[in-house]
Amino acid sequence: MSTIRRNPVARILTGVLIFQLGLGLLLFWGDLRDGLSLPGFGPRAPSLTEPIRPGDQTRRYRPDRAPAPGRPMPDTPLPDRLVLTAIEAGKTILLEGTISEGDGARIARQIEELAQTPEGVILNSPGGSVRDALELGRKLRAAGLNTAMRDGDICYSACPYVLAAGVSRDIPEGGSVGVHQHYFGESTILPAFVAVENIQRGQGEVMGYLQEMGINPLVMQHALVTPPDEIYVLLPEELRAYGFVQEIGGD
Repeated sequence: MSTIRRNPVARILTGVLIFQLGLGLLLFWGDLRDGLSLPGFGPRAPSLTEPIRPGDQTRRYRPDRAPAPGRPMPDTPLPDRLVLTAIEAGKTILLEGTISEGDGARIARQIEELAQTPEGVILNSPGGSVRDALELGRKLRAAGLNTAMRDGDICYSACPYVLAAGVSRDIPEGGSVGVHQHYFGESTILPAFVAVENIQRGQGEVMGYLQEMGINPLVMQHALVTPPDEIYVLLPEELRAYGFVQEIGGD
């Protein structure tokens, strides 16, 4: 009886498929648990109130309790959907709060209805809907707007995709930008293979979007290995390396 030897590439692809199916089952189980975070592995990350250092940049994450690293928890959470406020005599708009379903189109419409066209957008958001972040980001880029943060502001989860849309981007040392794994679309009970397909399609769309905005898609390497209940905070040198902060006077 002959023995069929499997191609090493086939073994690798089989392993990847099994991993993806397992991930899909975890998502399915997460939906059944009504929004509870997926099970984590290994030691628990420190709180976001702990300062970050090179090589120690992963922190526990809750959208409603998300300060900049090394700062105390906020007294009140950010709004549960994006709120637009015109500041600086209408030259700038402030967007604060979670990016909820429908916020992409809603905020874009509000910007178009402003009496004065703004020049820039300041962001302070724990993230939220990836699809709405991409939709809003494309609207901001098409309008030629700049993006920025203030000292102590956060831009986590899907928010960095809006930040990436700025023609120019200003991130102070006291601003905090972080990435992690996402859900794509609404949380629904789906077969495992459909959940995995949605994840792969979403990741491909995000990487294409980042390339379109002039951001190195390799930033996704940090997002893909950081669970949804944690956040990987990018160091200033990483923000420069991935293109979020443009070098001034560089060759």
